[in-house]
Amino acid sequence: MARLDYLELPVGDRAAAKRFYAEAFGWTFADFGPDYAATMSGDTDLGLDAAADKVTAPLPVIRVDNLEATLAAVEAAGGSVVVPIFSFPGGRRFHFRDVDGHELAAMQAD
Repeated sequence: MARLDYLELPVGDRAAAKRFYAEAFGWTFADFGPDYAATMSGDTDLGLDAAADKVTAPLPVIRVDNLEATLAAVEAAGGSVVVPIFSFPGGRRFHFRDVDGHELAAMQAD
């Protein structure tokens, strides 16, 4: 069953954002390159993306069992793919816009 699995937040300063969430909520982060960090709780996790070329809105990520079938279902339902399927550490995903223009992502874990 598809479920909200992850939320990516664009941040201006990754270190400051990590410090804030650690102090406010006790969360710990793993670093993935110079611009990205994420919680690794196995529940709904939070990614902090400090890359300068990223969008300025949160990105909800939905975990699915079959990425290609989900892409087809998104398009059949009227959504549009804005970033085709790509691999990342831990799986593959694509980004899409829903019928109201919100950008989301669907991911399948390795």
